[in-house]
Amino acid sequence: MMRKGLAGQRLVAVFIAGVLLFNYPLLSLFDRPLQVFGLPLLHVYLFVCWGGLIALVAWIAERGAR
Repeated sequence: MMRKGLAGQRLVAVFIAGVLLFNYPLLSLFDRPLQVFGLPLLHVYLFVCWGGLIALVAWIAERGAR
């Protein structure tokens, strides 16, 4: 039971991190005319953060299922 509560708290922390990562002040730092592997920096930032958050949620969910 204790692990389930801890997993819920971690998921809330990931949600808050996602809100902060996709909020305007941080997004404006990456809105530059730079290219990374031929892609705009903002798009690379968005997809890396998005994928990272999905990986974190999957890791927390799988770890809590054990």
